[in-house]
Amino acid sequence: MPKTVKDFLSEANSVIPKLSPTEAKEKIRSGDVLVVDVRDPTEVQQTGRLRGAVNVSRGMLEFRADPESAYHDPAFQKDRTILLHCASGGRSALAGKTLQDMGYTAVFNIGGFKDLAEAGIDTEPA
Repeated sequence: MPKTVKDFLSEANSVIPKLSPTEAKEKIRSGDVLVVDVRDPTEVQQTGRLRGAVNVSRGMLEFRADPESAYHDPAFQKDRTILLHCASGGRSALAGKTLQDMGYTAVFNIGGFKDLAEAGIDTEPA
């Protein structure tokens, strides 16, 4: 039977740890984490981003994360802690599962941008 988006989300949420905004804030403060915003660039332009976050839209994630890709971003290191967020937490869960499948070991879903910003995580214009 074909999978639905609900199936993909359920699978991703079962294997990718979800951090609260407070836990995310603590991890960011601890240093050497890569915060990845997987929203589309137009969303980021409208709302800004978390300070220091890298915007990699969900559709480009595999290309940026794969060292063999011509589009690889060297900020992606398999032994680095990666914190993913989107608008509400769905795309970031799927992105986390993808990175885990690619061999990344410390991947966390930190949820949605608005909740993170309201929790006091610094933001900046896109």
